[in-house]
Amino acid sequence: MAITISFRATALAALVLGTGLTPSAPTAAADRHVPVMQVAASESTSRFIPLGVGKSVAIDLPADIKDVLVADPKIANAVIRSSRRVYMIGVAIGQTNIFFFDAAGKQIAGFDIAVTRDLNGVRAALKQAMPDADIHIEGVGDGIMLSGSAASAAESQQAYDLATRLVGDGTKVVNGIAVRGRDEVMLKVTVAEVSRQIIKQLGINLSGSAGFGSAVVNFNNTNPFPINGSPNSGIPNIGGTFKSVTANLQAMNQAGVIHVLAEPTLTAISGETANFLAGGQFPYPTPPSSAGTAPGFDFKSFGVSLAFTPVVLSEGGISIKVLTEVSELAPENSVTIAGTTVPGLTVRRAETTVELPSGGSLAMAGMMQQQTKQTITGFPGLMNVPILGTLFKSRDYLNNQTELMILVTPYIVHAVAQKQLSRPDDGFSDPNDQSSVLLGRLNRIYGGAGMPEPPPSDYHGKYGFILD
Repeated sequence: MAITISFRATALAALVLGTGLTPSAPTAAADRHVPVMQVAASESTSRFIPLGVGKSVAIDLPADIKDVLVADPKIANAVIRSSRRVYMIGVAIGQTNIFFFDAAGKQIAGFDIAVTRDLNGVRAALKQAMPDADIHIEGVGDGIMLSGSAASAAESQQAYDLATRLVGDGTKVVNGIAVRGRDEVMLKVTVAEVSRQIIKQLGINLSGSAGFGSAVVNFNNTNPFPINGSPNSGIPNIGGTFKSVTANLQAMNQAGVIHVLAEPTLTAISGETANFLAGGQFPYPTPPSSAGTAPGFDFKSFGVSLAFTPVVLSEGGISIKVLTEVSELAPENSVTIAGTTVPGLTVRRAETTVELPSGGSLAMAGMMQQQTKQTITGFPGLMNVPILGTLFKSRDYLNNQTELMILVTPYIVHAVAQKQLSRPDDGFSDPNDQSSVLLGRLNRIYGGAGMPEPPPSDYHGKYGFILD
């Protein structure tokens, strides 16, 4: 029995091993006959060479050249002068590659050619214009890219403008120059305006009737006052009735003055734009987005606005573009749109670009406007009668005088510590009830932070904040 079991185990082991080994022998024999595919030349073994259009480079190879492959002869070409020397020439803007093989078909060398614009002229021009600047130029397709660093935004802009002029198309110039020092510019602007207005109105309204037998003539002479409108609002009329004639005297003499003063102060990085607005906004309707829908609304700003863009120059000057505007509501120029009354605007605007030193001031003055309107209306014929013609005519007079002056002062500034700054409420403290009720004090301490309370004096009036 034991011998029989051992025999069956051995046979089973042989059967299992035979099943596993029988297919492997033909597979190994088949693998020996399958050809192996190899990459003879590729970009991974190529060397990058930039070329300008119409430029060439000469290269000596380590072995004799038997075969040459140029991917796109319209971009670059290869000329073999000897068995080991080759000239590669840039023909047109683009990219291609060139491979060289020996007699055995093995790769000797491979080159990835990028043909770009000829940048030697641009490099020479930039070197001559800015000899101390660290600016590099590289070709990217049919465009160029500026890199490196500049001392100021003005140098970066100058390099970009010069490259744009030489290339001929600004869209093909990429400015990647980093500015080493980003200066900050503080602009102090003073906007002062004085407007004077004088209105004079005088007229007599006559109404009545006159009879001649059975004929009755009715007349009514009402003054229109076309310039300033009727002065009856809030102004009593002097009138009376003589027999069947009623006379009302309308007269007004008005003088007004408007004073606008704004002193905004803004700080911006060189080359960036800062905006300021002191005023408000009013809504106006906009067209509906689709048919059958209600109109939308948008807002228009008015008041004193300021926008400026400073550029710090290498010589310490500041080139600054200033746009300032003073606008106010003008109800007399209002219009009604979709049932909504939209007021008009009276606008005074000034825009300029100047170059100033730090701390220098620019005065935009002389912006004066004078407007005079006068109208005389009356009853035809009777208004020309001496003396008595005054009863049949009216006078409407308007005189506007406006003068606007803008002062602009730029400064190159640097950051300061918070402890060096002060606020308007530093040192302010509310008084207690006894001081407020009995003494009429509005504050207890007024001064800089950390300052001692002022010593008492004989002055007992109100002091501290400005009080009207």
